[in-house]
Amino acid sequence: MKRLYTFVFAAFLALAVTPAVAQKKITFGHQQVFDLAPVLLAQEKGFFAKHGIEVAMKPIPLNSQNPAALEAGEVDIAMPTASVLLQAVNGGLDHVAVSGYTETVKTDSNFGIVVRPDANIKTPADFVGKKVGVPGLNAFLHVMFREWLTMKGVDWKKVEFIETVFPQMDGILKAGSVDAVVVIQPFMARITGAKNGELMAHFIRDMPAGMSITVFSSKRDWAAKNQDAIKAFRAGFDEGAAYAHAHPDEARAIVAKALKVPPPAVASVSIPKFDSKLNESHLAPWVSIMKSQGMIRGDVNVKNLIAP
Repeated sequence: MKRLYTFVFAAFLALAVTPAVAQKKITFGHQQVFDLAPVLLAQEKGFFAKHGIEVAMKPIPLNSQNPAALEAGEVDIAMPTASVLLQAVNGGLDHVAVSGYTETVKTDSNFGIVVRPDANIKTPADFVGKKVGVPGLNAFLHVMFREWLTMKGVDWKKVEFIETVFPQMDGILKAGSVDAVVVIQPFMARITGAKNGELMAHFIRDMPAGMSITVFSSKRDWAAKNQDAIKAFRAGFDEGAAYAHAHPDEARAIVAKALKVPPPAVASVSIPKFDSKLNESHLAPWVSIMKSQGMIRGDVNVKNLIAP
């Protein structure tokens, strides 16, 4: 019996000094938006760690800067909108979508066009000759708003677009630097709550449902060498997404803390449709829209843009 105790004690000591299995580290580039909820929850709740990865967060101010951050090796995975990814690839960068993220829905209330009260904008036609702030030229909201104007019979080339980040939209609208902003929650609620702008339309509702809004992307060679890490990232993200939908108040609270905004600012934010699944139908509509806007040329092999 004494020998047995000695053996068990020795085994315990061996386990105590054995180093933990090293986790794969992934640097994730992101914008300061509500859509971070599943990633933040996956970190806090240990979903990423459970799947063997450690995710380090690195802010990227503008969505349009995601491809450059990937290309420079500053991040491993970024979160460009579908339009930014497609244009980057069409421009020669060898990037792929490694996972789905968010999609358009017909009941959306998180995206909107907010106009300055004294800008005299009542109809889509009133945007002609006006200045509109967008969170990244040729990014999702910029492209979608131009498509919306086209659908309403307005020539978007007669509108001046100003690139700005979400946190600055309230200030530039109040100062009169722009006449309207294309914005998301919780920044939209902050602007309208302060009476610096009025919601004109949830214009995304007029778009087809099921289109990718944001995707997770990486350089193709990184994706090929890190397939297990990508699968782990998807799994952790999906668990974070499920938790966000099951616990919306907790999801709002963690985003409010990350964005450094008061909890009431995110109280009205709807939990987006999060899903890591991605196929050609999610990206194909973007090709025709972007071709019509002169953003991409030639054929785009959408299937080739999605990592296994």
